[in-house]
Amino acid sequence: MLLGEIISRPKGLVRPAATQAKVDQACQSLVLYQYKTCPFCIKVRQEMSRLSLRIERLDAQPEGKNREDLLSGSGQTKVPCLKITDQAGNSQWMTDSSKIIAYLQGRFASDKALGV
Repeated sequence: MLLGEIISRPKGLVRPAATQAKVDQACQSLVLYQYKTCPFCIKVRQEMSRLSLRIERLDAQPEGKNREDLLSGSGQTKVPCLKITDQAGNSQWMTDSSKIIAYLQGRFASDKALGV
């Protein structure tokens, strides 16, 4: 599965440097909780690659802090799960790969969405 992900990874969206810097800044408020071999997580990571998003990825499969944080934040250990933190420090937890992809596309796919 992981080899297939690498082979089929889409070429990333190329943006002007200033625009990519804004995108990178916005991505600092996002964290993807995932399992490395989960097909739905792979689907989200492929879209992140296509949109050239540098979102922190945390493996929540093994027992430990990442899994505990996912459970306490979202109420479940379902992945993929995107943690979205606003400027006030409030977090929203989004599960379902299709919803996560739609959110990422809506927020990052166009210059208009980026406020550029």
